[in-house]
Amino acid sequence: MRTRIFRVKGKFMMGEKLQPFTKELKATKREEVHEKIYSEFGSKHGIDRNKIHIESIEEIPPEEVEDPILKSILEA
Repeated sequence: MRTRIFRVKGKFMMGEKLQPFTKELKATKREEVHEKIYSEFGSKHGIDRNKIHIESIEEIPPEEVEDPILKSILEA
């Protein structure tokens, strides 16, 4: 399977406020992106899945990647 890059936009509940987020991830399919977002926010921020609202997932070309870590991985 070919690895693709996705940009995910959404909001998550932090305390009593909704915080917007934009995240870029490598994955082979959209379903994998959902799981990675839930897993990452759960482990880093201790947030339950029902407090994460994914608004959009779009595949982007490598040239549009803004995340410096992901960009360095792609250049290697």
